Amino acid sequence: MKVEHIQAKDAPAPGGSYSHGVVANNFLYTCGMGPVDPATGKIVEGGVAEQTRQTLINLQKILDVKGAKFADVVKVTAHLQDVNRDFAAYDAVYREFFSAPFPVRTTVGSDLINILVEIDFVVAL
Repeated sequence: MKVEHIQAKDAPAPGGSYSHGVVANNFLYTCGMGPVDPATGKIVEGGVAEQTRQTLINLQKILDVKGAKFADVVKVTAHLQDVNRDFAAYDAVYREFFSAPFPVRTTVGSDLINILVEIDFVVAL
């Protein structure tokens, strides 16, 4: 099996020892991406709506490397700092990027460091 590691020059640099994405068996697996503005390297200001929007924009930069679109996403995993408080605002922004038929999705509450949302994708190429 051939494996290709992806680094998206327009996405925020990884904050640790990982690739932006890996392609294997015609699927792109992205890293967990957060709401960092790639121009400043800082977390975007605002609430979960603003952070979700920036996170999805950052993920688009990884999709762009392989010419993929949000319609190609088959699985989304999202971590929210406070699911009860933030789910509705997160889901409203999510619908700006995805339309029916939606990919499968898991949304869980997680102890995130200084951010409100982190998202990763599995994408069919």
